[in-house]
Amino acid sequence: MTNVFIDGEQGTTGLQIHDRLRGRADITLMTLPVSQRKHTRLRAEMLNSCDIAILCLPDEAAREAVAMVKNPHVRVIDASSAHRVTPGWTYGFPEMSADQPDRIRASTRITNPGCYPTGAIGLLLPLVNAGLLPADYPLSVHAVSGYSGGGRAAIAQYEGEQADAAPAFQIYGLALRHKHVPEMTRYAGLSVPPVFMPAYGGYRQGIVVSVPLQQRLLTKNASAYAIHACLTEHYRHSKHVRVLPGMTAGDADRINPERLNGTNDMELGVFANPENGQILLTAVFDNLGKGASGAAVQNLNLLIGAD
Repeated sequence: MTNVFIDGEQGTTGLQIHDRLRGRADITLMTLPVSQRKHTRLRAEMLNSCDIAILCLPDEAAREAVAMVKNPHVRVIDASSAHRVTPGWTYGFPEMSADQPDRIRASTRITNPGCYPTGAIGLLLPLVNAGLLPADYPLSVHAVSGYSGGGRAAIAQYEGEQADAAPAFQIYGLALRHKHVPEMTRYAGLSVPPVFMPAYGGYRQGIVVSVPLQQRLLTKNASAYAIHACLTEHYRHSKHVRVLPGMTAGDADRINPERLNGTNDMELGVFANPENGQILLTAVFDNLGKGASGAAVQNLNLLIGAD
């Protein structure tokens, strides 16, 4: 039996992790009464008496929680962005390489991937590793998420009394300093950061990430066919990531960002117009699933041998 403590279990991600773990016979969920959840000493006791702590906290609070952990046997999964590029932390995206699951299993500090980077890295890293995409390619990454990606404040804006006034669509991160860019750059194997353009849509959850490519700027052997073959081979044995079979824009005239909601799956697409040498890469997944709670539970399962 594994004792798991979710620090921040009343947040959006914490609640979903709790729901995913409820009823499992191999896990005991340790909880604090609502009135004690912000009590520092009691939280520290829980963090040091559990087997695995899952942090669903704002970045600074996550750093403080990690500092409270004195028991060397406690393993930590951090769902915040506080430690994603911090030395000593293992990136919790099992599908990024064949040996990443073993690295996660052997680690005591796992940082859950960001929702947007999950799609971008999933599309780009195999191509960079295969030599199809230059590491210094001038990339643009466009992503649209359901408003739940904005946390409690965004959910309240869209589901509260003023919901009628909430925008149907909004682009943000216009300063081009989004906190996910360093993570994308490092784990996608890029030597220059991409231009990242995130947006929220007027729907609750689900993400579509899209990355346009110009074939003339790719390596000599790169083509839509080669890119599709590379991604298909990389994810051939993956349980949660699959690649669509079609490669032309005519195979799918629209993409529904909500199609995988409630799952821990991700679906990748490669679309192309051979006449003008343009290629579009896409990733669809649930920002609260593969982009958050589902990924955390997947990493937890690796740690306890339940994968």
